[in-house]
Amino acid sequence: MDKQVQVERAVRFRALHDRRQVLLLPNAWDAGSARAFADLGFSAIATTSAGVAWSLGYADGERTPLAEVVGATRRIAHATALPVSADFESGYGETPAAVAASVRAVIEAGVAGINLEDGVRHATLREVEDAAERIAAARAAAQALGVPIVINARIDLWLIGAGANAAERFDEAVRRAHAYLAAGADCIYPIGLADRNTIAALTAAIDAPLNVGARPDLPDLAELGRLGVARVSTATRLATLALSAAREAARALRSGGRFDVLDAPFGYTDMQQLFAHD
Repeated sequence: MDKQVQVERAVRFRALHDRRQVLLLPNAWDAGSARAFADLGFSAIATTSAGVAWSLGYADGERTPLAEVVGATRRIAHATALPVSADFESGYGETPAAVAASVRAVIEAGVAGINLEDGVRHATLREVEDAAERIAAARAAAQALGVPIVINARIDLWLIGAGANAAERFDEAVRRAHAYLAAGADCIYPIGLADRNTIAALTAAIDAPLNVGARPDLPDLAELGRLGVARVSTATRLATLALSAAREAARALRSGGRFDVLDAPFGYTDMQQLFAHD
């Protein structure tokens, strides 16, 4: 991707976090899903690490080789003119220096932003100082390349918990958010959080855009805007929805032998048309 084009996309993506309206991000897992979502009029697109991993034949949790993640991300970024933010898990590196090298690689793939999480494979939490150093390394890598990416710092307390009660979890989330912002993050993502009161309290306690993950029990977009949320991403939800629909159609086909389950409102011709001018 042309460097100036990428910088312009990163600047545009950053402007979408001004908190005047909620930024809604569909998470793509390959070039086809990215092109299909872009056609619907979204302002930007993110990737889903799990969806990308599954499409490449791996489980989620940084089990996919970095080169394959970067390759898939490059194809997604080149499939659309929209800014693309990469779900980059915990940075693909054991040390901050290794994270910086990995972040440079994914920036060079054409992204306008990245997610970095402070959990390790949904099992444990990094110490806040460690997670902050990794964010600082990612910011330094972006500055060295001259691309003002948006760093979305994911806080995994609501996934992992670490035995904390609700008040302790909230206080720890605020502490981590402040540390991550000081290290160079732009946006805070308390994944797994859906409670209205806690969301409102976090937006009041953190002077930065707040990202929440879409889920069936989440308040609707209008209410999230009133609560102060700046950004909503779909995480794995669209990928699992697509796979679920295909799986159920295959199940019905196998059990009933009928082909009417293969009728789709968006078919081959429609998808081909999205790539017609490439």
